[in-house]
Amino acid sequence: MTASSRPRRATLPDVAALAGVSTAAAGRALGGYGSVSEDVRRRVTEAARQLDYRANRLAASVRTGRTDTIGVVCADIESPFFARALRGISDVAHENGFSTLVTNSDEDLASEREAVQLLLHKQVDGIICAPADVKQVDHLAQAQSGGTPVVLFDRVSDRLEADAVIVDGMKAAYQAVRRLLDLGHRRVAIVTELRQPREQDWARFLTPEAEVSLGELSPSEARLLGYLRAHWDAGVPVRREMVRRTGTYAAEAAYQQTKRVLALKNPPTAIFTVDNLMTVGAYRAIRDLGIAVPDRLSVVAFDDLDWTVLVSPALSVIAQPVYEMGAEAARRLIRRLRDPEPAPPATLFMDVTLVERESVAPIPT
Repeated sequence: MTASSRPRRATLPDVAALAGVSTAAAGRALGGYGSVSEDVRRRVTEAARQLDYRANRLAASVRTGRTDTIGVVCADIESPFFARALRGISDVAHENGFSTLVTNSDEDLASEREAVQLLLHKQVDGIICAPADVKQVDHLAQAQSGGTPVVLFDRVSDRLEADAVIVDGMKAAYQAVRRLLDLGHRRVAIVTELRQPREQDWARFLTPEAEVSLGELSPSEARLLGYLRAHWDAGVPVRREMVRRTGTYAAEAAYQQTKRVLALKNPPTAIFTVDNLMTVGAYRAIRDLGIAVPDRLSVVAFDDLDWTVLVSPALSVIAQPVYEMGAEAARRLIRRLRDPEPAPPATLFMDVTLVERESVAPIPT
């Protein structure tokens, strides 16, 4: 097909002519701004449908100052957790007439900064972000100061005045580990992606009376603190060799750390994994070593993924409302975009549930 024979795309004046209204009225009816009667809106909408008219988004954004696009900075786009959350975000965005532009940071601060700049360059109306480092959010603060609202997802930062949708990871981990301790386990391992902490950080973490805010902790740090506090409250000494840090978000690293802790002279009788990647690596190591669950080793995992009920025995898990977390983050951002006098930023804590299945038992005798 040559350029001269290609069908001409319908224009706004074409829609206006078919509807019998002015071009300006047709633009207001399709753009959702200004004042038009319901009769005009109906006629214009029907004319646009008949002509298969597609609005020029670029021109509309210049006129309205909006792109009707939400930018998302995902920490790990391959993670089932974030995939489910993204579905919640995109569903709510679509219901409200917004499209989504998704970027990935790989939990890397430099990549996150680049992603935010890309989204701002694309002129998104707002940003939902799972920050790689809750202590370094100046780029998000700059976005807000430039007129682009930000909602935090899965993490909250004391250094940014923004809405946040999270779970209390400290409380959830406490609940899971305390259950293991109450069953008589005294050597409970935790597999976490934390990098090697500085000694002063360890000293602070290992002080029961220390006041620590969730706004200064990553999810893994919050869950480690819950693990530690469960031990303190139960009067069980914390064994540092039971804290296995992978230093990276990788199942293979969790696999290696789990094999090492299970090879100790006095291995754990229970394991708690802090997220889905750590669970995959740890479970594979347990399987490869031929360790019977829960006869020789109890297991509790963070995140209720589909596969956790397909293995035998089915895994006990901390279940998060992941889809609803994503959906609520989108709702809060859209509300902030549409409300001329939005409420002060607030953090929403969503409930988690300890789902006990077949992978937990009293300490072996």
